[in-house]
Amino acid sequence: MDLQKRPSQPAPSAPTADPTVLRASDADRDRIADILREALAEGRLDADEHAERIDRVYRAKTVGELEPLVRDLPGVHAARPTVVSPAPDQPAPGTVPPLPGENLVAVFSSTVRRGRWRVGRRTHAYAVFGSVEIDLSEAIFEYPQVYIKAVSVFGSVEIKVPENISLRGSGGGILGSFEVDAMDAPEAEAPVVYVDGVAVLGSIEARPRRGKVIANLEKHLRKHFG
Repeated sequence: MDLQKRPSQPAPSAPTADPTVLRASDADRDRIADILREALAEGRLDADEHAERIDRVYRAKTVGELEPLVRDLPGVHAARPTVVSPAPDQPAPGTVPPLPGENLVAVFSSTVRRGRWRVGRRTHAYAVFGSVEIDLSEAIFEYPQVYIKAVSVFGSVEIKVPENISLRGSGGGILGSFEVDAMDAPEAEAPVVYVDGVAVLGSIEARPRRGKVIANLEKHLRKHFG
């Protein structure tokens, strides 16, 4: 009996991942924050709108939560990212390369960062049966938004900021305390410090250091906003 060769069936294609459900990376948040900063500088957003959207940027968990925040702004159409698989050491097209963050770790010890230092866009603080102190009252701000991620487990993280910047907080405590004294700077374009974290049987506190201001705030604002 002759057997007829049946045409091979094409292998089913893998379902295409919806990019909007992908988890947002630090680079994704930084890209959106940069677009919002430019919109503020150009007068497309007022200070209240900018603050509200930036707060949502650093709360966002997925790419889909970030896109609506800049959908009505021109910057996103000029630099919309393409979802591809980048090389291990190269960012995806249209994204901002991740900026290195400073890690402050205290395990059964204490770590202090204070004085005249250049604060990066991101700082990570981890206190496990120890304490971390971050004093920004004399720091040099080179970015309009500064993000601090704090984790405290049977420890404490204390953050001090100058009085003439904005301070935002998002986090909570599990049998611990998370306290951020939110405030708005008198200058609409002053730097904004975002504190995000969780305290497990520990504490995280962020508040202004009374009597301390950024002495050269105007210089840095001209640098970043023209």
